[in-house]
Amino acid sequence: MPEIELSAGTVEYEDTGGEGPVVVLLHGLVHDASVWRKVIAELRTGHRLLAPTLPYGAHRRPMTRPPTPDLVNELVAEFLERLDLREVTLVESDCGRAQTVAARHPERLARLVLISCEAFDNYPPGLPGKMITVACRVPGGVPLMVRALGLKPLRRLPVGLGALTKRPVPDEIVDRWLRPLRTDPAIRRDFRHYGTHVRRTELLEAAQGLRYFDRPALVVWATEDRMMPREHGRRLAELLPRGRLVELDDTRTLIAEDRPERLASLLRWFVAEG
Repeated sequence: MPEIELSAGTVEYEDTGGEGPVVVLLHGLVHDASVWRKVIAELRTGHRLLAPTLPYGAHRRPMTRPPTPDLVNELVAEFLERLDLREVTLVESDCGRAQTVAARHPERLARLVLISCEAFDNYPPGLPGKMITVACRVPGGVPLMVRALGLKPLRRLPVGLGALTKRPVPDEIVDRWLRPLRTDPAIRRDFRHYGTHVRRTELLEAAQGLRYFDRPALVVWATEDRMMPREHGRRLAELLPRGRLVELDDTRTLIAEDRPERLASLLRWFVAEG
């Protein structure tokens, strides 16, 4: 896997290469680039797909500067600049950093795709988001959380992956996501620092900035999402000057896991026609 040295540390990323339109895929907390594996398999012909593993707990290289949401916003912008990526379709699921990047650093973006993600005042989102916040603030909370999520019988509970997907994520993928937090104290420090430095006004500020994002934007929302209110998808699409909304059933937050073929089809259409 290629990696790039950024101002806050080393970031690993997937890169399919090729000459097609550039699509950058951003994941959520305690996931890595592998959350996009099914979508990448569908889209790799005809597109250049890049998926960085951000310092959200499933990263394998500790940061040299303690990560915060604001720092990750800058890392994403730096990633695009350092790789000289232009006319990018920036896609994000679950987390909300792409909203701030689009509002503050639109110069390299051609399009924006927001998929069932944190928005407005739903930050941290839902019961799992609140659980992560508590775990990061309580001594010993992160190891306890990771041990609980590592127990296979508990993975479908509403405080875990049961809130994020309708269908089980393969155990080997979940184990991959949890391994850095389980085995590396430095990764746990990164995760705690991120979780205790959330600015609750960040996405409200980003929403104001998105009113001036004048490029095509697609909002894809899961109708059965347990973490991200359905009305937030509609609000995001309405405030974006060129926003469109597509709602998908039979899925929860991680549409890339539940309905990857349909999501890939939407992205293919949007990149071509958006």
